[in-house]
Amino acid sequence: MRVPVPLAAMVAGAAVVYAASSLLRLRTFHAGTYDLVIFDQAVRSYSRFGAPVAMVKGVHNGFGPDFSILGDHFSPILALLAPLYRIHDGPGTLLVAQAVLFAAAIAPIWRYARRRLGTCAAYCAAGAYALSWPVAEALAFDFHEVAFVPLLSALLVERHDAGRRGQALLAAAALLLVKEDMGLLLAGFGLYLLTRRGERRLGAGLVGAGAAATWAASRVLIPAFGGDGDYYWAYGSLGDDLPDVVRHVLTRPWDAVIALVTPVTKAWTMALLVLPLLLLPLLSPITLTAVPLLAERMLAGSFPNWWEPKYHYNAFLIAVLVIAAVDGAARLSSPHDRLAALWERVRPGARVRPHAAGALLVAAALTVPFFAFGDLVDPSYLRRDGRARAAAEAVARVPDGVVVETANRLGPALTSRTRVLLWDQRPRGAPWVVADVERHTFPFFSLDEQRRRVQELVASGYREVFRSGGYVVLHRPRH
Repeated sequence: MRVPVPLAAMVAGAAVVYAASSLLRLRTFHAGTYDLVIFDQAVRSYSRFGAPVAMVKGVHNGFGPDFSILGDHFSPILALLAPLYRIHDGPGTLLVAQAVLFAAAIAPIWRYARRRLGTCAAYCAAGAYALSWPVAEALAFDFHEVAFVPLLSALLVERHDAGRRGQALLAAAALLLVKEDMGLLLAGFGLYLLTRRGERRLGAGLVGAGAAATWAASRVLIPAFGGDGDYYWAYGSLGDDLPDVVRHVLTRPWDAVIALVTPVTKAWTMALLVLPLLLLPLLSPITLTAVPLLAERMLAGSFPNWWEPKYHYNAFLIAVLVIAAVDGAARLSSPHDRLAALWERVRPGARVRPHAAGALLVAAALTVPFFAFGDLVDPSYLRRDGRARAAAEAVARVPDGVVVETANRLGPALTSRTRVLLWDQRPRGAPWVVADVERHTFPFFSLDEQRRRVQELVASGYREVFRSGGYVVLHRPRH
């Protein structure tokens, strides 16, 4: 298929902007050991034809130094990035790859929107995705397996809409390799197909296959790779296991409704997913595709990160929701649609399609200053300030090839040439430690706790070799 020059320019431009923003965060020490170094260590292991071991994850979370991240999340698709480490071995490679993958989703969104709304509206819809806050927040939180999801989910919907079922099923199969819960996205697409005459058998099959895939990945494959199948169980208020939750929801459905909006942050996040899209996804059954994956997060009673607007979790849904918004706008324009008839009574003769698509782009642009893309006007993200320069000096004091415990923001600068552990509350015995005693850092609860930890290390035999800008480098000589 011939790609229009403006579309190619949009994809390339978005990839460049995404990559530049991520690499600037890396250079100015705004990236974190959790989670960037986890993925860097795993993909580096793949590139050396080994299991995807992430020592930093295994040691901090109590699984041991040889822990495979397939025991945390079932994401074998990450192996596709391993050859890139033969070109450049470092976390910047992951950030650039993620930027390209996020930008590539623009193309199938554009193709779908062009069929529904026309060429000009298609560029507006694709631009709304490109500027969307879920993409911005995912890029701001280092790298995650979600990088593959907007492209694959958009291909799933768009290829099916184009009548290319085989290609759509290939995208669906690839999604199952991204993360253990992607079967829920597949099941959601099956729910959408159940609303379409002539596709209900396929829809039922996808619902069953998606549910089975999620169960198998979570309960069989993750434990097989050394993980705990209950590690991310977050539904204690509804039940002790999935059958218990199902019984609870069927007998006391109001408890599930309460759980969906408690705390109120959940309701705010769900609103933010559709408000910049002008509520148009609510007019489209395609939105059913996102419902199971969204419910997985919003029914949870622990792991508060899951329901925050920040972090990367909402990027799993954004491509599908933009496509649903396009479908919703198209339905308002259809002469055979009841909603269109209602709209005609409200605004006789109004042309919905170009107005709706243009409004999507404007709404997305208006969100930019309030989310992570807005950080790019902060000078500390554009160039190294005094503290960032001190961080660079601190990591330069650590020799190559050693094991080092690092404050969360410093690990990405060391992971290419050392074996990085997260500096935390427990002594790990590493010969080198790079600590932060000026600003609170994950996983400590307070700055005072960080300072006490440094004092404990000095008392146990570590010698201070550098201190500047709040960073302290400690070394324990061999005896």
